[in-house]
Amino acid sequence: MLLLTSVSPENDAGKFVAQRELMVATQLRARGISDQRVLAAMAHVPRHLFVAEEYRDQAYEDHPVPIGEGQTLSQPYIVAIMLQALSLTGSERLLEIGTGSGYMTALLAELAAEVYSVERHASLAASAERVLAELAYRNVHLVVADGSQGLPQHAPFTAIVVSAAAPDVPPALFEQLAENGRMVIPVGPSHAQALQLVRKLNGEPVVEILEGCRFVPLIGGQGYPEGW
Repeated sequence: MLLLTSVSPENDAGKFVAQRELMVATQLRARGISDQRVLAAMAHVPRHLFVAEEYRDQAYEDHPVPIGEGQTLSQPYIVAIMLQALSLTGSERLLEIGTGSGYMTALLAELAAEVYSVERHASLAASAERVLAELAYRNVHLVVADGSQGLPQHAPFTAIVVSAAAPDVPPALFEQLAENGRMVIPVGPSHAQALQLVRKLNGEPVVEILEGCRFVPLIGGQGYPEGW
């Protein structure tokens, strides 16, 4: 069952409700997103609250939106592809790498039981934490740290989602993935990344390529170096 937190009318004006419905119909359903839990969550979570006011009129458009610190909020379709690939049932203990604006975090909070989210930029983590608290999400734990190292103290995780591109699947993250768990991660250099679904079966990775994509780099000890 979806959490479906309440959103106050002053934060969720009618025009944004209409824009969300249009986003779901034209950008998601029309492109083959069929997971009803994902569609319901994306129709519910107020994406516009996770971007600066100057970008709110672009929040539901079919492109990434800047969020500061050189980071972006991914386009809705890519977010939906990642969520659908995780096949979340509502029982998962999940790790998110790259909190960013907190939008994906909110969707994960709707779709999983418990969410641990890691962000390396303290300013982004603080902003995301504020919006998530205003929207009354109680099953989210935010940590400022090197996301490429994961959170071994809270492992294992039944699902992991990474919102930054790594040169390879970080060994630390794969180790923290539970047996039969699923990880979605973009892998590759800045000009040619592939969104991968990585399953852990008998302790070994089984990889499926989902989509071509372009994400900001995963900076850290098991990612790309600072300044890459």
